[in-house]
Amino acid sequence: MSQKRRILVAGNWKMNGSKESAKSLIEGIKAGLDRVKTTEMAICPPFIYIPTVAAMLEGTTIALGAQNLAKEDPGAFTGEVAAPMLKDFGCTYVIVGHSERRAYYGETDALVAQKFVRAQQEGLVPIVCVGELLEEREAGKMEQVVARQIDAVLSAAGASALENAVIAYEPVWAIGTGKTATPDQAQEVHAFIRARIADKDAGIAEKVRIQYGGSVNAGNAAELFAMPDIDGGLIGGAALKIEDFLTICAAG
Repeated sequence: MSQKRRILVAGNWKMNGSKESAKSLIEGIKAGLDRVKTTEMAICPPFIYIPTVAAMLEGTTIALGAQNLAKEDPGAFTGEVAAPMLKDFGCTYVIVGHSERRAYYGETDALVAQKFVRAQQEGLVPIVCVGELLEEREAGKMEQVVARQIDAVLSAAGASALENAVIAYEPVWAIGTGKTATPDQAQEVHAFIRARIADKDAGIAEKVRIQYGGSVNAGNAAELFAMPDIDGGLIGGAALKIEDFLTICAAG
């Protein structure tokens, strides 16, 4: 077994926050940074709060990310945000194909792959999300669904692109439900994803970080992160709570 990949914990604020709550949250996280020894941390606020958060993260080791991007270059696309704009404000990461984008806004595997490619063209590191619905898991289709989602990115960008990317496995049935895949269940899927990539490039498969994103909390983070193929977490609700987020980050 090679050396474990560095844990990455990314806080996805989703459509939450205000100017005041964003400031107090970042201040609280910064105040507790001495508790986090080795974990890489990232914060992904709503677009409108990126400038506020960017200014507050200056001088820290915490990376800035966005929750989405347009596949197009800047132009006549009202309401969209282009990759160069995110780069302009200091974003390192961008979430691509979150399950909520797929479910509520009809983002297809092909569109997610296009966004992945566009992010990398601008020097952003995509955190590409994959995962199955409850009915898909119960029907025994987990591997089929996750393989299809991974293969769309591999087909569009090639396995080598994953050297500058992160994968987040989100069992959709465990997001915001309080249900969590057991560490063994999560590890099984992470190992499957890594093996799928290894079929194309074993070296890249060994390097790529695969986060778990399904109701990670202060109580289960350490056990999840101890699994050999789980390289951190994409954190939703707990990322809005200073103590919980710091505890999760310290678990790495």
